[in-house]
Amino acid sequence: MKLSVITVTFNAEKTLERTLKSVKEQTYPALEHLIVDGASVDGTVGLIRHSEKETGKLEDSGTGGLGGDSGKVLRWISEPDRGLYDAMNKAILMATGDYLCFLNAGDTFFTPDTVERMMQTFNPANLPDILYGETAIVDDRGTFLHMRRLKAPEKLSWKSFKQGMVVCHQAFIVKRELAEPYDLSYRFSSDFDWCIRMMKKAASIHNTRLILINYLNEGMTTANRNSSLKERYRIMTKYYGHISTVFHHIWFVIRKIVK
Repeated sequence: MKLSVITVTFNAEKTLERTLKSVKEQTYPALEHLIVDGASVDGTVGLIRHSEKETGKLEDSGTGGLGGDSGKVLRWISEPDRGLYDAMNKAILMATGDYLCFLNAGDTFFTPDTVERMMQTFNPANLPDILYGETAIVDDRGTFLHMRRLKAPEKLSWKSFKQGMVVCHQAFIVKRELAEPYDLSYRFSSDFDWCIRMMKKAASIHNTRLILINYLNEGMTTANRNSSLKERYRIMTKYYGHISTVFHHIWFVIRKIVK
């Protein structure tokens, strides 16, 4: 089984190196790292090229790539795009793995053996459509801050997201053959919509019961929180109805006041 790790970047010089290192250090060999860069003007592309030289022998992939004795592969492109989710759609088309994992620049796997341990939690003769787990929150130095506020449920279904995004997008691993494009009509929360759509299609969703990801405590949705929340409300009404969404948002407010 191969895992495609997808990292979308734009001027990510300050955070990308940690992600490159984490993917490279994974003990699981069947892994490709796909980087879709939006024509960065800082040192992002330089970091990617440096990672190529460090990892080993270059492959002639047309855009840049590498392969080594470990079986790991890095492939990348750098060109203008229409935003984060457009770049993610490009990466899905590039992917060749059995599963897709999205890691932002600055995010890392929890430990060097995370992917190996994750792949050992299910029977390879019966691959689940979706894998999921827990997420730790880290600061811009990679230091652990706390576990994610929303804990992953024991059993996950598309209805679970009535409670919000109870599984972090980075800890939500989808079988490639199941994957569809992100909806570009959402600028900040298309991942929320995408996860619900994937769960509605899935025949089996597997809880790894592992902490999978160190998530950098910043990002586009954090920086544009109000716009993101408005989009999430629209998405929730689309799938769960207006009354249910209003009720759950009242409960969100009560829960926040109590805490």
